[in-house]
Amino acid sequence: MTAVGIIFSNLFDNNLPELTKNRALASVPFACRYRLIDFSLSNMVNSGIDNVYVVTHQNYQSLMRHIGSGKDWDLARRKGGVSLLPPLMTAFASQGSASYNTRLESLKNITHTIDRLTEDYVVLCDCDSICNINLHEMLAQHEKTGADVTVACKNVDITPDKAGSAVVVSYDENGKINDVFVRPEQVGNVNVSIHIMVISRRYLQTVLHDAISHNLTNLYLDVLAKNAATDKIYVYEYDGFYSNTVTLQDYYNCSMSLLGNSEERNSLFNVRHRPVLTKVHNTPPTKYGEGSKVVNSLIADGCIIEGTVENSIIFRGVKVGKGTTVRNSIIFKDTYLGENVSLEAVITDKKVVIRDGVKLCGHELQPFFIEKGKMI
Repeated sequence: MTAVGIIFSNLFDNNLPELTKNRALASVPFACRYRLIDFSLSNMVNSGIDNVYVVTHQNYQSLMRHIGSGKDWDLARRKGGVSLLPPLMTAFASQGSASYNTRLESLKNITHTIDRLTEDYVVLCDCDSICNINLHEMLAQHEKTGADVTVACKNVDITPDKAGSAVVVSYDENGKINDVFVRPEQVGNVNVSIHIMVISRRYLQTVLHDAISHNLTNLYLDVLAKNAATDKIYVYEYDGFYSNTVTLQDYYNCSMSLLGNSEERNSLFNVRHRPVLTKVHNTPPTKYGEGSKVVNSLIADGCIIEGTVENSIIFRGVKVGKGTTVRNSIIFKDTYLGENVSLEAVITDKKVVIRDGVKLCGHELQPFFIEKGKMI
């Protein structure tokens, strides 16, 4: 059994415009030292997938710098490894109609790559699927059932405000999917796709050529829902931690939940034999000044903490000045916080400068955001 991975890096940039103005969604920082794509890459590497393609569209410079040769994920290889696929690589893409708005459109753009694959199965994954999933087990189930497609799903409670971004699946007692609902009216306890699926290579190649011929655009509606009655489309039930960043509020809530819930944090970062890998930086340990105080927070290397940090996430190279208090906030790398600053429910992008005595206050329902490089 052999498998290749495909990760979509740009599909949902518009959902998080505050953080994707200068970067792809895949390279959005998370949990003080990671990028969102680290979870997808780690899931694949931990399951023995050593040939991974990352489909890009725009703003992928920071993603290229982060992934580099792939050595931090053991993907620096003569054969296979990790490859970034830039946009407009086929005749289909150059027609101007390829807007990369869906997974199927992205796949149609790389048909020349998919047609050359020799692996048995293809694992498709969104870059914002924050989870630690055993893809080896999922692939084994896919092979055992002889499925054409296996969709990873999780049973969750969906509120009306989340229904617009959810994909709900219905399946029988054998796990065979009989219907798929995109932006469903149904709310409550449902089975939602976590946007990770295994597809048999030959089936995917057939689907893509049919999609190009008939101008199909949506993988869930035009392929899975349409063919559920006739093809072998099964579900893989996942019960671990899962979150996706549909909005800035989702990003903030997910980050804060990892601080407040050790069980969720351990189910994501402390799974045996499935570490979350990321790019290693040679930075010195964080320096804590006399009188500094840190409570229930994640602090990266290379920081200088001279004030108080409570229930917050601090990335590399951040300076927290004397008398400064940071609560319920997320501070990106190389941010400078002067003396006697007060921050509550604030998210700063990289290289922000907040001068002495400034007080900023957001709310857990509407965090205050400061864009990259801004001085206040």
